[in-house]
Amino acid sequence: MATVLSVSGSPSASSRTNRLLRHLDNRLTAQGHEVIPLDVRTIPAEALLGADFRHPAIVEATALFARVDGIVIGTPVYKAAYSGVLKALLDLLPQYALTGKTVLPLATGGTTAHVLAIDYALRPVLSSMGARHIVQGWFTLDKDIAVGEDGGLTVARAAAEALTQVLDQFSEALGRTPILAAAG
Repeated sequence: MATVLSVSGSPSASSRTNRLLRHLDNRLTAQGHEVIPLDVRTIPAEALLGADFRHPAIVEATALFARVDGIVIGTPVYKAAYSGVLKALLDLLPQYALTGKTVLPLATGGTTAHVLAIDYALRPVLSSMGARHIVQGWFTLDKDIAVGEDGGLTVARAAAEALTQVLDQFSEALGRTPILAAAG
């Protein structure tokens, strides 16, 4: 199947966004995809904020984006936009780093007032970076993501069903990638 880069744009290791992405990674792996997790928060701040294109962590992240077939990008929504650490990384990638890629944008937040952040903040950036296909994304309310005492994740039923649907559409789009490339 395909190789997928699963990018968490959360600045917090224990965030719902990060936990949700790692939960969804398991489904993609079960579907036969190779999943590579990338937590933007682990990239040194001096590289991100200093726009150090030559920093080894930036070079490595750029190489990861280049080698994968698909990208899942998850972010918490702050002030109606995607996270600053995600913005910092996207700014350091080559202009057309997403050319030929299938992308699934996901977001989490505390209120439905932020639901349009995917379409009005994140999607235009992904498109400008050359994404071949941006599948329908999904916004999940924080209240629909519960972390148990054991660290296990529970997603409210309606949100879980919607996430399963968008993840399966993403997986299906990845499955078609080689056929489209061969036909072109």
